[in-house]
Amino acid sequence: MNLAQLLDPHPADRVALISRGVTTTWGELRAQVASLRGSLAGTGVGAGDRVAIGCANGTHFVVTYLATLGLGAIAVPLNPLSPAPELERELLAVGARAIVLEPTAAATWAQIDPAVTGAVGAVIATEGHDLPGALAFDELLAAEPLPAVDVADDTAAVYIFTSGTAGAPRAAVLTHGNLLANLGQAQTAPAQIRADDVIYGVLPLHHIFGLNVVLGLTLAVGATLVLVQRFDPITALESIAERRVTVVPGAPPMWVSWSLCTDEPAESMATVRLALSGAAKLPETAAARIEAHFGVTVYEGYGLTEAAPSVTSSAGMAVRPGSIGRVLDGIDLRLVDDDGSDAARGDAGEIWLRGPNVFAGYLDDPEATARALGADGWLRTGDVAVADDDGFLYIVDRIKDLVIVSGFNVYPAEVEEVLAEHLGVVEVAVVGVPHPQTGEAVRAYVVAAEGVHLDEEQLIAHCGDHLARYKCPTKILFVEQLPRGMSGKLLRRELN
Repeated sequence: MNLAQLLDPHPADRVALISRGVTTTWGELRAQVASLRGSLAGTGVGAGDRVAIGCANGTHFVVTYLATLGLGAIAVPLNPLSPAPELERELLAVGARAIVLEPTAAATWAQIDPAVTGAVGAVIATEGHDLPGALAFDELLAAEPLPAVDVADDTAAVYIFTSGTAGAPRAAVLTHGNLLANLGQAQTAPAQIRADDVIYGVLPLHHIFGLNVVLGLTLAVGATLVLVQRFDPITALESIAERRVTVVPGAPPMWVSWSLCTDEPAESMATVRLALSGAAKLPETAAARIEAHFGVTVYEGYGLTEAAPSVTSSAGMAVRPGSIGRVLDGIDLRLVDDDGSDAARGDAGEIWLRGPNVFAGYLDDPEATARALGADGWLRTGDVAVADDDGFLYIVDRIKDLVIVSGFNVYPAEVEEVLAEHLGVVEVAVVGVPHPQTGEAVRAYVVAAEGVHLDEEQLIAHCGDHLARYKCPTKILFVEQLPRGMSGKLLRRELN
């Protein structure tokens, strides 16, 4: 089955999307997707081609995503706020046949090497800008509609960039079967998404949590999705009350912000029946404040891009503070010792997963794929957890050096590489440090060249020219030397 065919059964007159105050029914969404599918085919996009999506949360993203999948092509969601060097690297990696750009990403597009942009066969612009040679998105919606094609479960659907279990950012390959399987698995939790739900969609759709939990489950059950591009806690509370939102999926920084809104009316979340948190650990104090003020229980879960993404959930279960819940039906999970054997009950072990939701591998990187995915199908996550006697899991550590900022993966090596490009930097090490709002923040330790004075703000600005904002250090400390072991290996743990 093609994931785009999830659109088909929902009542034509029921509201599917609310974006920038405009409502789109399921019937209208089906028509827009089918017409854009015809237009994309007319530009030469076909099965296996890659379509990059440089759009924030909104109707443009949803229509492009579903039209691409319906052709048997591969959607490549990109962060529209990424700087030019990052977008350039990602476009080179996937070999995009077409790209859809909103104004923010379009401004960046002009800064990318023409050799890269020239390789993209079709550039489609939404509104508010004028790109030379670009096709107008709205005009493409007038094309002759084209039905979705059937695809095999192992057909690639999405290339999504992640640092993930393998280190430096690379594209994880998720198939139609992976994404569809995880939608079914997610619905095995005691509390489920329903067709009469109104879902608050501020989690970025270029992130797997937003893509296949927020959007995917909306498509699967025929609920209504309120799409929001930027998070502001007060405005969000007003929207939740106005739209009578019933389901709020969020990352911990959102819940932390709301937990501090004790001057706002407690009834702001009166319609919310299901509050979900994932992508990073939720501070227990924040969950307690939400419960005390708004009367809403926040349920934690766990997942990762390579699992499409949901693995565990506590939704609808009795709250166990600090727990990420129990493994979803249809997923095999082991906690594994260093020697590869199962950890004893109560002992910590690395989370290994197996199931139809586990990804196909990293694009054009068999070595990274082999490190993460065993020949027997077990995905080694690099996350360490313990389980209690009832099978509830608790994340306790990470094997990898990954830093998670607001649910987004930041791998130190990528930030270190950018800082090392600065002429005054001799050595650099990057670590994650606790942060009350974002879960973790990026901190860099820099050794300056002899006689060179480095300015912290200038180095942070240098990072901002090459990396997305969440990857940039919030603090840079200047040191005489970095701690290293006898073999010369950096002792990163001594920097925290």
